[in-house]
Amino acid sequence: MENHTMLTDLYQLTMAASYHGNNNQEEATFDMFIRKLPKDRNYLIAAGLEQVIEYLENLHFTEEDIQYLREQQLFTEDFLQYLKKFKFEGEVYAVQEGTPIFDNEPIMRITAPKIQAQIVETFILNTINFQTMIASKASRIVQTANPQKVVDFGLRRAHGSDAGMKAARASYIAGCVATSNVKAGKQYSMPISGTMAHSYIMDEETELEAFRNYAKTFKNQPKALTLLIDTYDTIQGAKNAAIIAKELEKEGKKISAVRLDSGDLTKLSIEVRKILDEQGLNYVKIFASNDLNEYKIKQLQEQGAKIDAYGVGTEMATSKDHPALPGVYKLAETTKNGKKIPRMKLSEDKNTMPGRKQAYRLYSENGKMLNDIIALETEKIEGEPLLQKVMQNGKRLQPKKSLGKIRSYCLQQVDKLPDELKKIDAKTNYKVGIAPGLQQLTQELIKKYGG
Repeated sequence: MENHTMLTDLYQLTMAASYHGNNNQEEATFDMFIRKLPKDRNYLIAAGLEQVIEYLENLHFTEEDIQYLREQQLFTEDFLQYLKKFKFEGEVYAVQEGTPIFDNEPIMRITAPKIQAQIVETFILNTINFQTMIASKASRIVQTANPQKVVDFGLRRAHGSDAGMKAARASYIAGCVATSNVKAGKQYSMPISGTMAHSYIMDEETELEAFRNYAKTFKNQPKALTLLIDTYDTIQGAKNAAIIAKELEKEGKKISAVRLDSGDLTKLSIEVRKILDEQGLNYVKIFASNDLNEYKIKQLQEQGAKIDAYGVGTEMATSKDHPALPGVYKLAETTKNGKKIPRMKLSEDKNTMPGRKQAYRLYSENGKMLNDIIALETEKIEGEPLLQKVMQNGKRLQPKKSLGKIRSYCLQQVDKLPDELKKIDAKTNYKVGIAPGLQQLTQELIKKYGG
């Protein structure tokens, strides 16, 4: 894994230097959580957690890093020598990656010596905020399209190569069946999928000739044999695809699908389906793209479109309607002279909850999620605890999970959401309560620090 230790904000290092200079090395506990669900988000999918664990395990400053920091003339040599031996030695509690989460629930809880707990903030927020944002958008799209499949087409519109990789990963966790991103396929062991560009068709004198050449190359790999039929005239394109399909049948071969990428997708898909079926090509699927999102897919389905799968790019890879999450990393408990002291922020509209916390999930008799409760770690609350200890003394406690297992878990958990919440126009909110002990501690600190 690439070393991301220097992927941090300067103020993490200046605070660390001050803690070091004042010999303030006692423990602190921080919570990472999302303040508020964005509009039109009924739930979020926690994503990026496995990569945070990898980061924490590999945290270290190189000689090159130390030299760069020395050249900034901001830090004492004593602090720089401390950074040479720096590593993460704390404990981490986290929800399982792929878990549906809601407002203010702790996604990750870090307890470590103050410098360690502080320096890791930026990477944790960068990783979890982005991937949770994309996974949450992808989940809406996947649930809306169900039972039709969704493929990630977002690489070319993602905000850089790193975003393209993480967006492919997050969307797969949320239920996409494949990605067009070949590097993501290789790195994360994900299925890859793709068709052809209009330029391939335009390179030949006729569309039929282009189809025939493509079929010649991939007739023994039917999964790759999808013909793009809207370069010129979509209806004629469908007829040409049918000609190729019938030619291949004589060789005992088949094309997989045709793709629509423009125009009235409902009307065209119905007409194309009719053309294919009249030729006995009911096995040929119709794949559609063209700046799709959950709202457009819902409309297509309501209109009776004959589409078997969707390629979704820009809207999903950028979470275009809500391209940022208000995820934060806040101090919940500090230690002074060996005494643990709960802390909370009282800023208007940015207040936090104090102490080491746990979130519990309750279920109805039919196995659906009923409500969550945020409580102090010491409170006895019925329900399933969402935070699990994943690191102790800076070491992972469980083997790394494959992306396939994370995806399966995510889909199982989303299935447990109340059916209403899976609708893109849900009118109800999921209830997240606060346990009595946490309420009491919060009020005590408000009284103490609120003037």
